[in-house]
Amino acid sequence: MEKNLNTPAGFDTSYEELYPLAVATAQRVLRDQAAAEDVAQDVFVALWRKPQAYDAKRGSLRSYVTLMARSRALDRWRTRQAREAAVDRSAVEQRIRHSDEESAAEPVLRRDRSRHILDALDSLPGEQREAVLLAFGRGLTAQEIARAVGVPLGTAKSRVRLGLERARAKLQAV
Repeated sequence: MEKNLNTPAGFDTSYEELYPLAVATAQRVLRDQAAAEDVAQDVFVALWRKPQAYDAKRGSLRSYVTLMARSRALDRWRTRQAREAAVDRSAVEQRIRHSDEESAAEPVLRRDRSRHILDALDSLPGEQREAVLLAFGRGLTAQEIARAVGVPLGTAKSRVRLGLERARAKLQAV
């Protein structure tokens, strides 16, 4: 026998009988007792405010409450998942943003490295410095360097190699 939800006594009886079922149904979805109790409360508040939403011709009140509890629990679960995903995305964006940010020391370190490189290049003999600068400053190949300075290909390659070795030794000493 279905209770009359339009009367306080009928609603109270239905609530006492079906509230544990609503909580259990929501608990299976949410795996959180407090959230399941909130869902069950929402179901019965909705029934109290709009008892005509339940139609006895379509099924039992027990089935209706179970369906409503499960549906609302799924909605809450999806909302929680979306919120957690947004928080995760935000944390990843923050990490990326912070890793992209340059510390106050970076410009100083870059300037210091540049000064050391220029010092190493300045310490090279003129032909080697010219060959290294043409190769790495202008991006020329050994053959293009040979043509540009008017030396044999082997000489251009040797100048680049020797210049790099000397510059590397100078930088390692620093």
